[in-house]
Amino acid sequence: MFAVVEKGGKQYKVSVGSVINVEKLDAKVGDEVILDNVLLVSKDDEVLIGKPYVDGVKIMAQVLKQDKYPKVTVFKFKRKKHYRRKYGHRQPFTQLSIKEIIIP
Repeated sequence: MFAVVEKGGKQYKVSVGSVINVEKLDAKVGDEVILDNVLLVSKDDEVLIGKPYVDGVKIMAQVLKQDKYPKVTVFKFKRKKHYRRKYGHRQPFTQLSIKEIIIP
């Protein structure tokens, strides 16, 4: 059994017990989060496809940690103009553990 869920403008294929990193959520470590933007659910040989979301299907997840990805260095350079710009960026994320897929 698996589902495709949308969170933060991205799509994730999840099943019970899987761990995913999504865009930062306002939740504390240990909190339960409900993901209700489910695009597709597959159980045994039955597949439910939403238009755009499947009605009534919810995914229960638990927040494992709030963290940041490793630094990405951005360097801009224009030759002959003495223009150089260097900066870094660390994107925050929330790590979720999928506990249950609820199908009515």
